[in-house]
Amino acid sequence: MMERFYLIVGHVAQLELLVPHGVKLVQLRIKDQPEAEIRRQIARARDICAVHKAQLVVNDYWQAALDLNCGFVHLGQEDMDNADFAALRKAGIRFGLSTHDEAELDRALSFDPAYVALGPVYPTLLKKMKWGPQGLENVKRWKGMVGKTPLVAIGGLTPERLPGVFEAGADSAAVVTDIQLATDPEARTREWIAACRG
Repeated sequence: MMERFYLIVGHVAQLELLVPHGVKLVQLRIKDQPEAEIRRQIARARDICAVHKAQLVVNDYWQAALDLNCGFVHLGQEDMDNADFAALRKAGIRFGLSTHDEAELDRALSFDPAYVALGPVYPTLLKKMKWGPQGLENVKRWKGMVGKTPLVAIGGLTPERLPGVFEAGADSAAVVTDIQLATDPEARTREWIAACRG
């Protein structure tokens, strides 16, 4: 069963701050750091998540996840070109894959992922996207195409938009900016968890 609230953080310090508030699924998405620092953060995140019985998902760095005995990775389309899926499967590491159009979805499903992510559902502040907002109609269509594979919605989500996202068929809501920009990220995380239960 896929957790409905999927937190995404950019640094292990955020993970350490927020996971104790009831987060059960969290992705560590580190950008532009030296290899030693990436591995330090992943190892620390792995240990924090173990203590709080949360599932850590390592973004991009599948080799480090493999070396550090992490159980889950998330790969973008570009990362899929270089990832050793056979090694991940052999180690029992599950993986989620990003998709933005039907060709990417077909490709992702051919790997039998633990979930596929669709985004951005709404306009997002996080990064410049070559894709426009997908909207709830696309979430609905994607859900029809993925079958039993869990569908993660990402991009511009807020607690107010959650009911529509879940009604459209998303199994999980991935949240980045709304919590990163909150004046009180801990309180906002608790709000999200409550809203996802609602």
